[in-house]
Amino acid sequence: MAKHKRTSTTARSRRSRLAAATAATAALTGGLLAVTGATASAAPAEPLPSHEADFNGDGVADLATTAPGATVGGKSGAGQVVVTYGGSTLRHKTFSQNSTGVPGTAETGDTFGYDTAYGDFDRDGFDDLAIAAPGEDVGSDKDGGTAQILWGSANGLSGGTTVKDPRPGSHDFFSGPIEAGDFDGDGDTDLAIGARSGAATIDVLNGKISRTSGTGSSRYTVKPAIHSGEGAGPFNLHSGDVNGDKREDLIVDGYSTADNYNANLWVPGTSSGLKTTNQQRLPGGIITDVGDTDGDGYGDIVIGLEWDDDIAGAHKGGSVHVVHGAANGPYGDTQVFTQDTAGVPGTGEKGDSFGTELDLGDINGDGNLDLVVGAAGEDLDGVQDAGSVTVIYGKADGSGLSTAGAAFLDQNTPGVPNSNEKHDFFGSDVHVDDLNGDGRGDVTVGAYGENSTNGAFYPLLSKSDGTLAGSSGVYTSTVGISATGTPRLGANFAD
Repeated sequence: MAKHKRTSTTARSRRSRLAAATAATAALTGGLLAVTGATASAAPAEPLPSHEADFNGDGVADLATTAPGATVGGKSGAGQVVVTYGGSTLRHKTFSQNSTGVPGTAETGDTFGYDTAYGDFDRDGFDDLAIAAPGEDVGSDKDGGTAQILWGSANGLSGGTTVKDPRPGSHDFFSGPIEAGDFDGDGDTDLAIGARSGAATIDVLNGKISRTSGTGSSRYTVKPAIHSGEGAGPFNLHSGDVNGDKREDLIVDGYSTADNYNANLWVPGTSSGLKTTNQQRLPGGIITDVGDTDGDGYGDIVIGLEWDDDIAGAHKGGSVHVVHGAANGPYGDTQVFTQDTAGVPGTGEKGDSFGTELDLGDINGDGNLDLVVGAAGEDLDGVQDAGSVTVIYGKADGSGLSTAGAAFLDQNTPGVPNSNEKHDFFGSDVHVDDLNGDGRGDVTVGAYGENSTNGAFYPLLSKSDGTLAGSSGVYTSTVGISATGTPRLGANFAD
């Protein structure tokens, strides 16, 4: 059955961040293979760029990594989230629904950490972390799902609030997926929440979210042109300003109602929030990012189309499409990168999944965005699904991404901890953050198959010469996650 076409109400697709994560996750996604504390007493430092989270306000980026299949208190698939505080020394703290101050209780199949998003939701100057648990049973609402916010402070994340579900009792996996963005351009962060089943409705909490009630100042819904129902709904959400109007737009991935194939839809932000009136269809591909790669003032939409064939734009081994923004939306030229593109290391081979994950950031500190692409299914020297990562740098003149000097990383690359092993899936997620505050974006790579599906992630710090290296990986044993079952640490980084 095609992974990128909806052939029935139980059609299979792929959410790369949770591919085959656990039996509970598979049930959650309909077969999808496709993240109340006290007010802080200290003022936060100058805000970081919008693509970097800062939960403790110290001016250095922080990272949130999920293990949605983690066993907690004997409950398989309950899920956990690891927060890494940046600085000269990285510090980790692990949260579950059994953690003090976090609402609820860890239960089988909750998948706490299925998706994550960050932003200053309560407007206190500190970034907060929204965490999806779409498998949560809420009273008699089996798989009703829930979203929770952990609140930032000078001491980091502490305490939490459950976001109110506007349709309780719908059994719709509420909160799978979620995304933050300023969709009306008022300077405040809004929260978009999808539902993995039901009416393909996306709820937007607009304005300050209350720590007490879990509601925004207002709420509205949008319904993009994607299928609803079991195994459908939105698979992924991402935000960014594509048309340069100072309002963030929403990129929604799902099965198009036009032809049942996977597609991304651009839903523009307006002064009154997101509007589907002028939505535009884009190439398929579960994972996207938005950033101004060519310095023209418009955000470009980067799409990872990891499939080998049978859908428009597919290439053996996977491909990445950069759809350039313009004043009237994503109507600019499109760049396409594959492992067969001149200058890109490697060769496109069936099942590589080049584009399984991707992220934009300035790695070498030259002021231009670079692109990191995961190929979690890459076979290397006979090692099946070892996985790899490719870095495509922005041109020094700011004119866009170029394959000149592109770098290839795997776990046998000098400076990358560990070694290539079968089914590591190195590159299952990638993220760019300046974790040590030196002005260069560091690359963190997830490998959710590491150590027999325990999972791991690898912070690789950017050096002055542009190379990347890490001293050690972060494993389940490092952060106190049980090795029972299939934790899949490194399945998702907050974006």
